[in-house]
Amino acid sequence: MPLSQNSRDRKEHMSTHRFLAGLISLAAVSLIADSGAVWAQAAKKDAAASFPARPIRLVVPVPPGGSSDASARIIGQVLTDSWGQQVIIDNRAGAAEIIGTEIVARGTPDGYTLVLVSLRYSVNPSLLKLPYDPVRDFSPVSMTAAVGNVLVVNVKTPVKSVSELIAAAKQKPGELTFASSGIGGAPHLIGEFFSLQTGVKLSHIAYKGGGPAIADLLGGNVSMSFASMTSSLPFIKAGRLRPLAVSSKGRSALLPDVPSMIEAGVPGLDVRDWQGILAPPGTPKPVVDKISGELARLLKQPETQARYSAAGMEVIASTPQQFRDAIVSEIERWAKVVKQANIKAQ
Repeated sequence: MPLSQNSRDRKEHMSTHRFLAGLISLAAVSLIADSGAVWAQAAKKDAAASFPARPIRLVVPVPPGGSSDASARIIGQVLTDSWGQQVIIDNRAGAAEIIGTEIVARGTPDGYTLVLVSLRYSVNPSLLKLPYDPVRDFSPVSMTAAVGNVLVVNVKTPVKSVSELIAAAKQKPGELTFASSGIGGAPHLIGEFFSLQTGVKLSHIAYKGGGPAIADLLGGNVSMSFASMTSSLPFIKAGRLRPLAVSSKGRSALLPDVPSMIEAGVPGLDVRDWQGILAPPGTPKPVVDKISGELARLLKQPETQARYSAAGMEVIASTPQQFRDAIVSEIERWAKVVKQANIKAQ
């Protein structure tokens, strides 16, 4: 039966009413969503403005002593002095630095729990099954410092240059040994990289820390070490170890008379044991930026740089994005070395 004109008018009116109601509902939802986003953004900015409002925990995934621990304590002190809130150093060693690092991967993303990582962080993905993703599960804050490594021999050894050492190693393949602070650390990786680049065969001996490795080198029980500046510099200055070359691209200000590996004839060997600060994933960008900015300011200060230099380290601040890019690049780099050298975790 055909609808009357009044019925058609009522139907059209109801349709128009429903359409307008729908538009109003959508607008309301959109407004609420926008308001929520604005509120959340404002909350993040407020959190950054008041940060830090309580002590900060800086996890160090290695035992006390050594370059990473020394770096963390320098950072902790300068931030404490600057912000008036204590930075608590929490050494959580074990499992190739994984235990302490995982604590922060699972931490509250508010900027109050941080971790200081080093070159080993970028090597572990190629050697071990990790309980976290080294790129996705962290918020990079800033690089902080780099520790130069140096090829050292006992002063009683007749070898006085890299070329003489290479010649000796080629005469006795596998007989010359190099000591490291452990599998996957910078002294180990640099030694393997050196072997790949020069075509010599060296035998690796891993120790539980840089101290025991240096002790055996001083005792004449190993041939050499690609040791960190932190552990070797006192013995170099005391005349007990002979430096042959540094692992950085150019000469080190700490050992200006010692050539770089590249200068000594080892192509492409440019390695420094870098360090940097990470926060848990999802840490608000304003908070990350505030920490990063403050670190950049403090790391430029002559007093801070002098403290790093005294510990055998050089300052290398960065933005969060620069640090993220460096991590990705380092993971790719060391994956190739681990594969080529057939390095296995033990």
